[in-house]
Amino acid sequence: MSDIAALKKEKQELIDKMLEMQKQFIDHEHEHGVTGKDYWASGDGLLASYRQEYMDMANRVVDIAHEIVGSNRL
Repeated sequence: MSDIAALKKEKQELIDKMLEMQKQFIDHEHEHGVTGKDYWASGDGLLASYRQEYMDMANRVVDIAHEIVGSNRL
């Protein structure tokens, strides 16, 4: 597998995981509601690390996209 193919595979896996996380978040929100405090400062359960994990994955997807086309974010 070439480097580009490996990057594309990693990017797709991250996107798939992000979509699953969004689905879980929406299901949780519909069942329990989510306050701003829950989203920004929850210390347990689904939301404890959701924001940071999702943001890290989103940033990695952007970085990979730049690597694939040979550009950079700056």
